Amino acid sequence: MRIAAVDDDTLQLELFTHALGAMGHVCHPFTTGAALLKSLRRETYDLLIVDWQLPDTSGPDIVRQVRDPLGLQLPILFITNRQEEADIVEGLASGADDFMGKPVRVAELGARVGALLRRAYPPAPAGGPLDFGRYRFLPETQQLLMDGRPMALKAREYELALYLFQNLGRLLSRDHLREAIWGHSAQVISRSLDTHISRLRTLLDLRPASGYAITSVYGVGYRFEAVKPLDEYEAIPAHDDI
Repeated sequence: MRIAAVDDDTLQLELFTHALGAMGHVCHPFTTGAALLKSLRRETYDLLIVDWQLPDTSGPDIVRQVRDPLGLQLPILFITNRQEEADIVEGLASGADDFMGKPVRVAELGARVGALLRRAYPPAPAGGPLDFGRYRFLPETQQLLMDGRPMALKAREYELALYLFQNLGRLLSRDHLREAIWGHSAQVISRSLDTHISRLRTLLDLRPASGYAITSVYGVGYRFEAVKPLDEYEAIPAHDDI
């Protein structure tokens, strides 16, 4: 998963980066609230880790801005030296989902992050097929059936298609998609992602009439949504001229 962490202690950020990396996540560190909020206007993350005391703002203020006006609903974990009951109440009331004290215990960090991610993004059942209307994914063989017919997808195209279907309705930044499919260290040019998206739109007939649509969000990335096919809308009855 893609995780953003803001803390003015660079050693703490290094701990997050290494610990979360060992758990299979990618951590993007920030040292100020302004830098994090600027990134959140162009990037998407699966979870935020927020410190309380920052050089330019406070953790609760960041959380309130993330929830409103940005309107983001991703899980937020406070990790701070402030552990009084009043602090915990204020942190959770500001919109955070969990609260953890310093010094950080790595095993506890993993457990809390894992629990938040499972609640926000429930894992798909292991092994069995995944059905989305006319589309059926077979994870064991990495095969996609459309209307019962196997589709000739390359490995990356299959992974990208499955990731989009598993994240229906979410706005996903270009970097988010590149990290999820190609990995954090891969050098993937933007045109390659656009080409894969375009091929999937054509090969899988991803358009409103088929019940699904990929929308490009300028300056950010893509949103894949389930939409009501046009033929399901009731026809508007014609009115006789008077």
